[in-house]
Amino acid sequence: MAAKIRKGDKVMVLTGRDKGRTGEVFEVRPDENKALVRGINMVKRHQKQSQTQEGGIISKEMPIHLSNIAYVGKDGKPTRIGFKIQADGKKVRVAKSSGAEIDG
Repeated sequence: MAAKIRKGDKVMVLTGRDKGRTGEVFEVRPDENKALVRGINMVKRHQKQSQTQEGGIISKEMPIHLSNIAYVGKDGKPTRIGFKIQADGKKVRVAKSSGAEIDG
């Protein structure tokens, strides 16, 4: 199935402690239905020192479920995503609220 949320998309968080915040998707995990969004769902983790990395408490993003985020269109509002087949047979994503093509 084609992905409705892809790497590089700007998304808004719909539920949870980061509700209303926006960020860019930098990793999508389709088998888990989760995505990593830059600066969203941050947690503190204790890390042991290794030869390559310094030890201490680090902040990192945790995955967020795809149902809890929505694509943000050019107007700055969250929207659902649908698909449309173009005349040349190409499948493109479409914003449900405005009907505008996302990747054209």
